[in-house]
Order: sequence, then structure tokens, then C-alpha cells
Amino acid sequence: MPRPTPRRAVAATLTATALAAATVAAASSSTAAPAGPAAPAAPAAAQAPDRTLRVATFNASLNRTAAGQLVRDLSTPDNAQARAVAEVIQRTNPDLLLVNEFDWVEGGVALDLFRDNYLERGQNGADPVQYPYAFAAPVNTGVPSGLDLDNSGTVGGPNDAFGFGFYPGQYGMAVFSKHPIDTDAVRTFQHLLWKDMPGALLPDDPATAAQADWYSPAELEQVRLSSKSHWDVPVEVGNRTVHFLVSHPTPPVFDGLEDRNGTRNHDEIRLWADYVGSPRGSAWITDDEGVGGGLAPGASFVIAGDQNSDPRDGDSIPGSAQLLLDHPRVNAGSTPTSEGAVEASAVQGGVNLTHLSPAAQDTADFSEPPGNLRADYVLPSRDLRILGSAVFWKPSSDPLSRLTTGFFPSDHRLVHLDVRVPGRP
Repeated sequence: MPRPTPRRAVAATLTATALAAATVAAASSSTAAPAGPAAPAAPAAAQAPDRTLRVATFNASLNRTAAGQLVRDLSTPDNAQARAVAEVIQRTNPDLLLVNEFDWVEGGVALDLFRDNYLERGQNGADPVQYPYAFAAPVNTGVPSGLDLDNSGTVGGPNDAFGFGFYPGQYGMAVFSKHPIDTDAVRTFQHLLWKDMPGALLPDDPATAAQADWYSPAELEQVRLSSKSHWDVPVEVGNRTVHFLVSHPTPPVFDGLEDRNGTRNHDEIRLWADYVGSPRGSAWITDDEGVGGGLAPGASFVIAGDQNSDPRDGDSIPGSAQLLLDHPRVNAGSTPTSEGAVEASAVQGGVNLTHLSPAAQDTADFSEPPGNLRADYVLPSRDLRILGSAVFWKPSSDPLSRLTTGFFPSDHRLVHLDVRVPGRP
């Protein structure tokens, strides 16, 4: 599994080496000096300070229709959409960021181009932002399965890929961080099979009397659960580790009566619910390196991503989002909101006026149906105190509304949450 080396890692290593050398030199000098009065006992280690961490998720729609196109677009600092996406990120300045729909490119080329040409250049008066650490890995979208997964009678095309996509890596993900990423401890779940989930909601062919038979037994030996991937990215915040649990479940639409996308969306969301649950409930999970089990009890985490599921509106299976929102280990005490979403709902009208979820909680500006929905989430563990939250969706009275009007630069809005990461002795 490719793991890009963090930028500036060499400088950090040299600094650590220099400090170690200085320590050895000081110790040698002390040994050679005449013995003097005994030094006073060292004071007890002080409690490490708490840290404030801003965590964000943004489906930035930086996907392209052909392989290689994103690299071409990011190779100059002049792409209008990428500039707008970068400005949104700069205006909110998260410490830890997931970008959904960022095409996977081998070797981290797209990651570096986006940082060099966009994030690290001020956009429209916004301050540049630097992310010394980043992570991306292959995803299932566009990877040919060799199977007729949509039961169309032919094999090939985006519907028969392991995740919907026209080429491998389309609609991928990227993590950007101001804090070190423990790349050796990253866990990915790209190849986890759907059938291995106990009680999986496998889709049913309505034309037959059998149950859960949309996929044949042979196909189920290959069908993957994650439409893109699920990653556990450990981030070192001070002297604590925060597990950034990121994903992008498939939209619960674009299928038929079998509801293969709706059921998959539900179970993709459930994967994280099981992962942060009890050791017994997560025992079925196996990562791409063959290591079993979920997150250790008591570990700090933040679940982030475009879950494509509103708690009460839209087409997802009822209760899907609640798998995370109502989870005993999840702190869902603060729901990010915005004034812009309220205004958009009122101006656009239509189905938005019939929604049950508050318009202020919407994070995506979709056409009808389904209308605007809450699709994007940042959900910390209960040990992380929430200090504030917001959706970057500005009302028309705000000059920055140019970044959140309609579908440009994305039909989703950046969602961010500030949490307090407690220090340790």
C-alpha cells in the first residue's frame, strides 16, 4: 500500500538527530567534569497542555472525467475551481482535513500540486495554508471487477467496477494535516468483502423468491464493501494520537428496486460504527494487511466524510446516519449549521420546504430530488470536547457567498468542528 512520505520529514529527522547529538555531547562533557554537589531531584513531569484541533471534511468535487486530467489542471495555479476550493480551505484553516472526490494519482503527485500551486498561495486575499503531512491511497472506484455487478447482461463500464467510476482512482480521497501522520500505523479497508459483515444488508433481486440474491455466491467472494475505501489515519496531536476515520459511502440512488446502492451506503456507514464499537462487535473487520479487529477501546477518534445520508430526508435507508449519530462512543452534541443553508432552502423552495431535518444543518446543495441535505459529517469521540462547529455556507449578504452559491466550486460545503484534545503527563 503506497504511503507518501510527509513533506519536510527529512528536515524533521535532521533536527531530531542534531538534538540527540547535542544531548550526547552534553552528557560526555558532564562525565569528564570534576564531581560537584549532587543535583537536585528532577521535578515530576508536567501535564502536557491541551490542544485545540480544527477538523474539517470537504467534498470538493475535484474529480475529473478522464485519468490524468486533475494533474493537468493542478499543474498551473490558474484553475478557477481549484482556486476556489483552496480559498474555502484557507478561509476556514483546518488543522486536519479530509477532501472527498480528489482523484487518486500514484505517488502523491496531485497532493503535491494542490499544495504547491493552490493551498500555499494566498487566494483572493486569504492567507496561504501549509500542510506538511498528507495521505492518500488507492480506492475501489473505477477498478474493473470483471463481473456483471449491475446485472445488465454485459461486463464492463463504471457500474461493474468495484466502486462506480470510469477509471481507477476517480472520486478518490485525500487527507491533509498540520500534525504528523503515523503512516506506518495507517489501516486501509479497500478490499474488505461485503459478505464478511455479520448481518449485512446484501441487495435482493426482486424478480426471484430467494433472499439477498442480487449477487451470485461467486460474485460475493469478490464484491467489496467500500465503494471508495475506509482509512484509519492516526495523527499525532501533541503527545496523543487521534484516529482520523475517513470514508465516502456511495450515494443511495442510481440503482433499481434491489437498492444495491442504498444497502451498500448503510453498511459502509455501519463499518465505522462497528469499528469504534466493542472488540467483539468489530472482530469481523480485517484490514488490507490482514490485521483483524477494530479501534482499541478508549482511543480518540474523529469520523469524517461525505456519508451521503441525511438523518431524516433523502433516499438513504432510515437509520443509516443514526448508526453514527446515536453511537455511544460518538460525541454528536454539536451539529454544525450555517445561515447560508437556511437562505438557500427558502429561496430554492420546492422539496426543501417539506424536509424534516432543519435547513440550517444542510451541507449539500442538491438538485430536486432530493433537494438540499445534511450529507457531510465530522464526529469526534466522547473524550474530545467540542468547542465549536460550522458549515461554510455563506448567505448572500456575505461577500464570501461567491464561494458557496449553487454548485461552484462544489455542490457540497466544507464542514468543520473544533475539539479539545486533552494532554497527558
